[in-house]
Amino acid sequence: MILAANFKANKTRQETQAYMAVVESFVSANDISDTVIVFPPFTALEHISRNVLIGVQNGYPVQNGAYTGEIALEQLEEFDIRTILIGHSERRHIMKESQELIAEKFRFFAEQGFIIVYCVGEPLAVRQEGEGKLMAYVEAQFEGIDLTYPDLIIAYEPVWAIGTGLTPSMEEIERVHDALRLQTTAPILYGGSVKVENAGAIMALNNVDGVLVGSAALSAHDFCEMIAEAVQLNTDKA
Repeated sequence: MILAANFKANKTRQETQAYMAVVESFVSANDISDTVIVFPPFTALEHISRNVLIGVQNGYPVQNGAYTGEIALEQLEEFDIRTILIGHSERRHIMKESQELIAEKFRFFAEQGFIIVYCVGEPLAVRQEGEGKLMAYVEAQFEGIDLTYPDLIIAYEPVWAIGTGLTPSMEEIERVHDALRLQTTAPILYGGSVKVENAGAIMALNNVDGVLVGSAALSAHDFCEMIAEAVQLNTDKA
């Protein structure tokens, strides 16, 4: 299983250090074999050896240059960052990133050998049009994306479920993941109002290889509980 925590624009540097101490201690004490990824804010990055992968929530597809307000490869290399989130719905819808720019980012960071967590998902209006329209919308987000890239992780996040407390039914999640599995052999995570109460049930679904968690992962204790749920699922399958 892959469990990823996306802090978004939350937590100070000090708060992130305290959070990482809890999660790393839990991973070490319990000999966790599942992949655990944390995406903190840029201001909390540190060049420290960890037993948890640290990724960035965004990056500009250049080595460096005159791109005010952006973080480029040169800055990421300073912290030995090799994992990145690309295509998150908040980048698409709030920051107005086009599919063309998202694909450019994907190509650039793939060329650098990054682990890429690539996000796709649909707004509520599209879901209400039926699964055919939903999958057509999601598949359009694969334009320019190499689905055979070996360090690719797909994250399916229905836009209307992010931070709202609403989630599709387990059957709906499974159907979308089954359809995505026909597109790629990459691990497929589910994101969108994942919390302690439903993480285990979601991870147990067919073709769900883990979760990408937002606000519910801001508590280190809750995130560790979700990691424990993944461990229990591994035990049950053994």
